[in-house]
Parts: sequence; structure tokens; C-alpha cells
Amino acid sequence: MPRGRPTVSFELYPPRTPASEAAAWETVERLAAAAPDFFSVTYGASGSTRDSSRALVRRILAETSVAPIAHLTCVGSTRAELTQFVDELLDDGVRDFLALRGDPPDGQPTWVPQPEGVNTTAELVALIRAAELARFGTTGVLSVAVAAYPAGASHTRTQDVVALRDKQAAGADFAITQVFYDVTAYVELVEEARAAGVVLPLVAGIIPMTDPRRLRRLAELTGVPVPEALLDRLTSAADDEERHRIGIDATLALVEDVVSAGAPGLHLFTFNQYRPALDVVERLRRPLSTTSPRTIS
Repeated sequence: MPRGRPTVSFELYPPRTPASEAAAWETVERLAAAAPDFFSVTYGASGSTRDSSRALVRRILAETSVAPIAHLTCVGSTRAELTQFVDELLDDGVRDFLALRGDPPDGQPTWVPQPEGVNTTAELVALIRAAELARFGTTGVLSVAVAAYPAGASHTRTQDVVALRDKQAAGADFAITQVFYDVTAYVELVEEARAAGVVLPLVAGIIPMTDPRRLRRLAELTGVPVPEALLDRLTSAADDEERHRIGIDATLALVEDVVSAGAPGLHLFTFNQYRPALDVVERLRRPLSTTSPRTIS
């Protein structure tokens, strides 16, 4: 991580169809021109976008100067399958991973852990570290990120902090948070994590708040409610440009609070829409380049 300022990075989706490849790559090129610290490339449930995710990571490596972080989920995969895929990504030149448990396979809401599987993020981190040792004879060559959850209804913060501690013990280097809309949630997560012995940098995951439909859908998926006052302002905007301005202003207010609270990085969930993410970065470029984050105790 650069000294003296938070990192700035973007999450990308792989194209879902051949027809969307050109649009996805235009997004990559426009975001790469902003010189982010890294991209992350998502990986669908149970590896559903494995091939397209890998293809996008390989192209980013070949055609940009931005380091890609490859997402990797473990639910629904065996240890042998995951080890093989990690080796394939290493062959491609990948040196950075985001290890995630992932969602249960589609149509299997009662899915239970499998004896031959890798069933927790901590186990997946350990598997990546084992592959690293086998390939390079040492550790520290790869970086491994994990997820953290400042808000949401699926589990308690205490459970998340315990899971973070397990991920750290397995060899994780840093964490990227799930979406949140109140800086207090982020600060409280950091404070509880530090009290529990978690020293991982916690990069703040931020969604540009310009699309009320996407925000509502994200709330359904994550259990993190969007402030109703913001949704009301977005939906009552006179036109798309006013809606965009309202959303960017709200995003900047949250980002400034998070940076002031000492966040070591900002990871923008782009949903492959480059304009909102670039508008956030452009508005914050000067403050971010001169702000030294403080440590949250």
C-alpha cells in the first residue's frame, strides 16, 4: 500500500456474454487511465464465471499496468479443483487473490459443508498459501485479501470478527469490506477487530450511490439497508443528471468520513459503470494524494 494516502481501487465484473466484452473492456481502459492501485475481478457463485473471470484477469495483466486481484470462492469446489485452479492462475501471472467463501450453489439452499471440500474462507486462504509454498518454496510472494462485513443481517459483528481473526491466522494480508452507508459501522468494525487482535488493514468497500434500483437490489442481496432519505432524493430527481449529482455528493460525503476515520484504502464497486467511479475519484484526487490516514485504536 502506498505511504501517505489511501489506496484507490475498482471492482470489475467479467462480461456475461461475448457481445458485452467490448463494453467491459472499455470500462477497464477508462478506469485504468485513472491509475488505480489495483482492480479486483469477481468470480460467480460456485465458479459460474470462472472462464470469463480468468480471461479478463489475463487481459488486464497483458494490456494494462494495473495489478488484478482474482476473486476465488470455495463453496461447491473440492480441494483438488481449487488447487488446480490456483496453479492455473499462477501460470497466468496472477500474484494477488481475494479469497471468499461464496454463496451456496444455485438451487441448493440447504447446502452443507462437504468433507472433501474447502468450506471456509480461512481454509481457502490456507490452500492458497500452500500452493504458494509449493510453487515458490516460500511465502510472501502472493497477496491474499479477504472480506469483512461492517453491516448486514446474516451474521453478527462478533461472528465476523472471529472469522477475520481466523482468516488472519491462515495467512490473509488485508480485508475489503462489504458495502455500508454509515461510517459508524466501519469504525465500530475496526475497533472491535483491533480489540480482538485483528491487525489486518480494512479497506473500505464503497458503491457510488447513483442508481436507486441497483441500491435496492444490493440491499436485498446483502441485508444492508440503504438510507431512505437518499433513496427518496434519488427517485424524485428531475432527471438523470440531477440523480447522478445527488448520488455522487452522497458517496463523497461517506468517502470523506471514511478517509478521516483512517481507512487505508477505498475499493469502489463499479458494476462495470465507469462514469460514477471516475467522478468520485476525480473529485477526491487532490485530497487523497495529500491525506495521511490516522490509526483507529
